[in-house]
Amino acid sequence: QVQLVESGGGLVQAGGSLKLSCVFSGSTLSIGAIGWFRQPPGKKRELAASFTSRGSTNYADSVKGRFTISRDNALNTLFLQMNSLKPEDTAVYYCYAAVGGTDVWGRGTQVTVSS
Repeated sequence: QVQLVESGGGLVQAGGSLKLSCVFSGSTLSIGAIGWFRQPPGKKRELAASFTSRGSTNYADSVKGRFTISRDNALNTLFLQMNSLKPEDTAVYYCYAAVGGTDVWGRGTQVTVSS
């Protein structure tokens, strides 16, 4: 079992920054890919950024150059640094992990960017 707990969301003005954190616990050695999805209001959940099981990174085109995904394995924590935020980045941000072919999700953290 793997558990994911996100934090760091909030309200920020356009152009501002936020840093999300996701603490993962449990059978962490079984985690393959890990990353962040987001779900804007009224829209489908979409990938924002992730690490593949081999450690390479993937970013949605809409966040490239503005968001940076990182992890601290000693702290079992995944981060998402979000800079130059735009109103269209408003969404619930979910941490996810691929564990033995199953996707595990956190409960999400709300990010709201005001114009």
